[in-house]
Amino acid sequence: MKINGIDGGTSFDFGKTASAYAEYRDIYPKELYDRLRCLGVGANGTAWLDLGTGTGVLPKNLYNENCEITGADISAEQIAFARKEAAESGKRIHYITASAENTGLESNSFDVITAAQCFWYFNREKMKDEIARMLKPGGKFIKVFMNWDFDDRIAAESIALVKRFNSGWNSGRNAHEDLYDDLFPGRVTEEFYADIPFTAESWHGRMIACRGTLASMDAATFEKWESAHREMLKKYPGSFTVGHKVYISYYTL
Repeated sequence: MKINGIDGGTSFDFGKTASAYAEYRDIYPKELYDRLRCLGVGANGTAWLDLGTGTGVLPKNLYNENCEITGADISAEQIAFARKEAAESGKRIHYITASAENTGLESNSFDVITAAQCFWYFNREKMKDEIARMLKPGGKFIKVFMNWDFDDRIAAESIALVKRFNSGWNSGRNAHEDLYDDLFPGRVTEEFYADIPFTAESWHGRMIACRGTLASMDAATFEKWESAHREMLKKYPGSFTVGHKVYISYYTL
């Protein structure tokens, strides 16, 4: 994938990170899930679509057998992990490999549509039409974004190290610009702070799963970054927390 305005147009492929994503990116705090449930995500008798679902983190954690859940992602590799988890845990979640702009799903068929950690990768104007087409009258569209606190010491050092090997990576800049976009009238945006627990290994895995490393580095550069990052983490205790900001923007159509 190559998108103008993201990392200077550098190509990236989240399919390469599917394994790391499945293992290390299930890190959302309980408060996020509590707030999403209050907004009707996964409610009894509803139909919910999760766009850019990746390895199915939201559907897995908000699963309700009395909700019809669909997850869509353009990465076949990530969808394969999502399907595997659902099959192993007995969850009835329908996963499809499709672009968010052209899902092929029926009109007026969802009470809630979510997009977590992904909306800035989509074509905004096409998405307005597609979301409005798929939502039932009175349905909600919800965007979620969680990112490290740039003032957190460990996060700041890890970010600087990625940029040393991949200077074009712009981290979460595009996501922050997207947060307060009035995609539809009546936007409501909430935000809160969370300390997310990690070990050195899980934080390293979380950095592998970000766009700036494995998804966009060539093999030789990734190997050098990985070695340097593991060396950096030796300075820190075996377990620690990294501060994050969590954002929820939602619209009722």
